[in-house]
Amino acid sequence: MTTAAPHSTGSRALEHPAREEIRLEAVLHALSDPMRLAVVREIAGARTAELSCSQIDLPVTKSTTTHHFRVLRESGVIEQVYRGTAKMNGLRRADLDALFPGLLDSVLDAAARQADRLGG
Repeated sequence: MTTAAPHSTGSRALEHPAREEIRLEAVLHALSDPMRLAVVREIAGARTAELSCSQIDLPVTKSTTTHHFRVLRESGVIEQVYRGTAKMNGLRRADLDALFPGLLDSVLDAAARQADRLGG
């Protein structure tokens, strides 16, 4: 896996796929899990461009949460960078929109409609 430009220095840099390496199958797989979709919805709905991991509360163990964030990062859905001791998460909206126009907005809209329909 080739990594995109480093987002941090030293051993705290996290690997991200370059835009041209992002695959539709990986993105759809990442978004198919309810916990990961919840993370993406929360980041997309945030007032700021990034949220720290601690700002996103998932009803799973810390190791499972870490796994979900890793799947999202490695698929190219989110970007994670360290800011001090916090790991910040932001959507790679520009990359996803360039590669798959309308996909992210369609998924987010469908997820919101489903949540309204199911009362969640």
